[in-house]
Amino acid sequence: EVQLVESGGGSVQPGGSLRLSCAASGFSTGTYCLVWFRQAPGKGRDGVASIRTSTGDTYYSGYVKGRFTISHTNDGKILYLQMNNLKPEDSAMYYCAARRTSYSPGLACAFGTVEDNNWGQGTQVTVSS
Repeated sequence: EVQLVESGGGSVQPGGSLRLSCAASGFSTGTYCLVWFRQAPGKGRDGVASIRTSTGDTYYSGYVKGRFTISHTNDGKILYLQMNNLKPEDSAMYYCAARRTSYSPGLACAFGTVEDNNWGQGTQVTVSS
């Protein structure tokens, strides 16, 4: 059973940085799509960034491209989201998610739906002055 535990959230001023972590366990052999989502109060859960574990291919939503960086340890057991130049609109609960996927070098993996993924419990990020 895949288990995901996020950490690293907090409060920061606009323009600041945070690094989120997600400790993963229960992965079987193969390729996984690891995804960061976020959900602000009253809004839907939106994909932020994804990474395919065996290839390192990444994808970012337009809202965060150039400011956020997704990465993971070589063994795939810790997923990171480095968030720079944070804006108030980045405030949300951030979730990591994971699902099995194919080995497809050169192709980013899609964020997937709520039903597609295994989920962590979330970590809160608040950006305000």
